[in-house]
Amino acid sequence: MTEWDIKKLRILRTLADRGTVTATAEALHMTPSAVSQQLTNLARQLGVPLLEAQGRRVRLTDAAHLVLRHAEAVFAQLERADAELAGYLAGEAGEVRIGAFSTAVPVLVVPAVAALRRSHPGVEVRVRETEAAQSYELLAAGAVDLALSLAAHAPTARDPRFTRITLLEDPLDVALPPDHPLAAAPALRLADLSGDPWIYGGSGPWQEIARNACEAAGFVPEQAHSASGWTAILAMVEAGMGVALVPRMVSSRASGVAVRVLAHDRPTRHVLAATRSGGESAPAVSRVLTALRTVAEARTASSFG
Repeated sequence: MTEWDIKKLRILRTLADRGTVTATAEALHMTPSAVSQQLTNLARQLGVPLLEAQGRRVRLTDAAHLVLRHAEAVFAQLERADAELAGYLAGEAGEVRIGAFSTAVPVLVVPAVAALRRSHPGVEVRVRETEAAQSYELLAAGAVDLALSLAAHAPTARDPRFTRITLLEDPLDVALPPDHPLAAAPALRLADLSGDPWIYGGSGPWQEIARNACEAAGFVPEQAHSASGWTAILAMVEAGMGVALVPRMVSSRASGVAVRVLAHDRPTRHVLAATRSGGESAPAVSRVLTALRTVAEARTASSFG
């Protein structure tokens, strides 16, 4: 029977994620030579070539991809085994590490943690504010147990490494300068603002979300200013430098600007939680997910009710 070495398979999976031996070594706190030696030993154990030279780099062979397809199922089952053992040993206690994007921390994570401290004080939650791409790297590496991100930032639902859970449909409102001619207009539509200067991110998913919402309303927004942080965006809106789409998670706490609900257009973004496949079964992680869902459902009711 073929010998399957879990430690070496994890090294192979990390190489598939990171792309180079050097990056793999850094992620696993190993030397590049140790990574290469472990993968050479794994290829010998399995009896198939796993790597082939491609210039100064290496690439995974078809056999390596076949091995990884089966290994992902093994890793998921090991996560479930760890989850069941943790439940047996710790019961209601346990530590859950969350990586979450900035606006989700005060709106979703903090209320969920506060509720858990009352209902399940043995569950300890550690929060780490992260960028979306970083949160999934940390999740894959085992550095966090839960990652909160926007759907636009998340890996595909077909990625076997992760289980995705939709938490919240977050409406997008429009923020106007307080003296804008349409600040008090009834039934405001995005198309009414087609001639205004717009403020949104310079690149990435949020730029796509803003542009797609405007294009669905029939116009291409003129980007007058670019910013990635909501504090900067709202400060520019307040100063009369333009208008902006703002998620309800932010607009509900905004001041100094006129926030209008776009009842006709109803643009939204989606907030997801993700675990490593199988990790959602861990009792403490399940408790945290339940608390996050409860907070998200309450926000949804207030947003659409």
